[in-house]
Amino acid sequence: MQSPIFQYAAAVIFGYLCGSIPFGVVLTRLTGAPDLRSVGSGNIGATNVLRTGRKLLAAATLAGDILKGTIAVGVIGLLFGREPALYAAFGALLGHVFPVWLGFRGGKGVATYIGLLLGLALWLALSAFCLIWVAIAAASRYSSLAALTATAATPVVLWWTGSIAEAKLFLVLSALVWLMHRANIARLFSGTEHPIGGA
Repeated sequence: MQSPIFQYAAAVIFGYLCGSIPFGVVLTRLTGAPDLRSVGSGNIGATNVLRTGRKLLAAATLAGDILKGTIAVGVIGLLFGREPALYAAFGALLGHVFPVWLGFRGGKGVATYIGLLLGLALWLALSAFCLIWVAIAAASRYSSLAALTATAATPVVLWWTGSIAEAKLFLVLSALVWLMHRANIARLFSGTEHPIGGA
């Protein structure tokens, strides 16, 4: 029988390796698009892929970044159970924002965060998170503000519904997402943030 320490360590490592797959970079290279890190914001996520003018490629990047989070927690959950899957979730988001393959310079984590929610709290991902994101994005026209608001609300809703362990995990994950959005936050306060559909 495997020890809990082995399970938790394996969960974090597997989650990290899944999360660190840079779909935006891989897909743009395979299709002959410019190096994603030299385009727009230099970010490796779907929003920056969209700046290359390739909508299907951006959609594929978004799907990949979401699914790698869902797969990480799903596989570990099947192998070891619910608690190790929470460790895999932490590893997956850490891998996305600090991928070893790209010198620890990755994305901002929102898509992978959503994928983790899909794997651990499907009802919340499809209801509260999406509703909040859509409402804030429609009202403000700022994708970053919508993401920040939705990630801030997620641990609160989880706690309120009695999912205490998940609430604690997503509090940490939300803090990491906010950290990666610090430049966006500064631009929001200064009024220089790019709106949805803007340059």
